[in-house]
Amino acid sequence: MGHDIELYESLALWVGLAVLFFFIGMAIQDVLKKGQVPLFGRVFVWIVLFAGCAGFIAKGVIQFFYETQGLG
Repeated sequence: MGHDIELYESLALWVGLAVLFFFIGMAIQDVLKKGQVPLFGRVFVWIVLFAGCAGFIAKGVIQFFYETQGLG
């Protein structure tokens, strides 16, 4: 039973973070559209946003493998 709660908490955390990243992306899209940002600026903003998300996901994957190997 205890492991089920941990699984649900972990799942809720990751789903919540995915939803948060989605809404952050929508807000940035809205600001870029209303601010009439040139194409170069838009591309740069999305690259930075993607790099941040990719780093966060990579950290989670590395931490998962680190903990499942019994090192953490």
